[in-house]
Amino acid sequence: MEYKIVGIKKDDETQLILGHAGFIKTAEDLYEAMAGAAPGIKFGVAFAEASGKRLVRTEGNDGALEKQAAENLLSIAAGHTFLVLFRGAFPINVVKHVSGVSEVARIYCATANSVKVIVASEGGSSSVLGVIDGQDSIGIENSADKVERREFVRKIGYKK
Repeated sequence: MEYKIVGIKKDDETQLILGHAGFIKTAEDLYEAMAGAAPGIKFGVAFAEASGKRLVRTEGNDGALEKQAAENLLSIAAGHTFLVLFRGAFPINVVKHVSGVSEVARIYCATANSVKVIVASEGGSSSVLGVIDGQDSIGIENSADKVERREFVRKIGYKK
């Protein structure tokens, strides 16, 4: 078995959802989930087939994000994996819609952080083992940090 780490290429403003699903209609169903998740959202969806033509299938309402999602997923090259790149919403706005798609079996991460994907390969088949999401923790929040966190989520409208 061989292992590789693949970094997802995107800018800091782009959010992502990486997951595992399995059926040829996944790309279309993820498109519908994203389109209904948040007004004004821009996104690209890519889904890697694990049999048949073994193509990376794409959908989206933003050609650049769709192309970028496809190129990233082809670099990962693990069947039944999907990647959604998006702008104009946060993962909290869309992850429930994505996880509600009937083919979606797992979401590895939903983030704007830098992500590296750990992939295992054996005999012409590959699978995502997990992800490295963001950076290491360096401490425990103090009371001032707690106040700042609580004020921030209220400022951006996620708590009252």
